[in-house]
Amino acid sequence: MLKKITCICCPKGCIVTLDTENPEGTVTGFSCQQGREYAINELICPTRTISSTVELIGGAHPRLPVKTNGNIPKEKIFDVMKEIDKISVHSPVKCGDVLLPNVLGTGIDIVACRDL
Repeated sequence: MLKKITCICCPKGCIVTLDTENPEGTVTGFSCQQGREYAINELICPTRTISSTVELIGGAHPRLPVKTNGNIPKEKIFDVMKEIDKISVHSPVKCGDVLLPNVLGTGIDIVACRDL
């Protein structure tokens, strides 16, 4: 069965077509190697980066933007969000500070995205 996936690696948004029974075999429609790899990974093991905010105590703003420092499996998004919701941090915080290491054993950290 053929499946179409819109590549999000660049602004082109190529429509990549691949065979769901042999995803690494027949792949068409990509403009670059990244697009090919993205489509295969999206079919086999989709991942995402998460951006959110956490409570900031004693800072200039009530919330601190955070994100994952890598991609997590798509099926763990809601579980990771529950873990992020548990975080409160005290100011000062530096951009890149690890606030939650190895979230849910994924090897991915939740990091601050702003100095506050």
